[in-house]
Amino acid sequence: MAGERTTNNEAEITVRDLTMAYGSFVLMRDLDFTVRRGSIFIIMGGSGSGKSTLLRHMIGLKEPAKGEIFYGNESFTEADAENRDRMVRRLGVLFQSGALFSSLTLAENIGLPLGEYTDLSPGDIRELASLKLALVGLRGFEDFYPAEISGGMQKRAGLARALALDPDVLFFDEPSAGLDPISSRRLDELILELRDNLGATIAVVTHELASIFTIADDCVFLDPESRTMIATGDPRELRDHSDDPRVRTFLRRGEDGAEAG
Repeated sequence: MAGERTTNNEAEITVRDLTMAYGSFVLMRDLDFTVRRGSIFIIMGGSGSGKSTLLRHMIGLKEPAKGEIFYGNESFTEADAENRDRMVRRLGVLFQSGALFSSLTLAENIGLPLGEYTDLSPGDIRELASLKLALVGLRGFEDFYPAEISGGMQKRAGLARALALDPDVLFFDEPSAGLDPISSRRLDELILELRDNLGATIAVVTHELASIFTIADDCVFLDPESRTMIATGDPRELRDHSDDPRVRTFLRRGEDGAEAG
């Protein structure tokens, strides 16, 4: 299990005093947490808690109403356009839909960031695309179109594209959404392999308990009622020992006597 692995205590991402808002409406306030280098960090909470919005803040698609986000010791929030672009290239993102272009083959989808950000030849790009597909278990599917493969395979192809530029940090937005239990479990296993084999830091937005307890090293729990974080740490410890009934109820849902989350 992920929690049995010793991770680096060095901070990869630091979120400090973050407030997320849409105009005058505050979605979440006073978010303070650290994602350790080489760990798998879960962003969790009930519906409407702003989990995906927090991810969008962390990758620069939305600006904080207040507060700051750091990568290492460098402020992502305060960086100028050139430095922010450099920092963004260290990030890989798998969105909930997979976000593949339907008119392109899998190899062409994965080749897009390589063509944009590198000087590699078309032949080298094709070779690298094949390597990334093999890394996620899709060797031989280079010339397939997204519509020709299953939903689970589409997620893995999207992950191969997220890996194209060898990112230091990977973000997943509800990776198990729409997947059957077997495909979801395989994706969890792949996430663990990528962390262990590549040394990547991984942040995952999910509410799926099976995934949380399989892959998580640490987590932050966002509460929509109080509009702030109410817990952080190993979700197994929080499930068994949290003083907050909201956290225990969320992490124990489905157990005998537990309320539905």
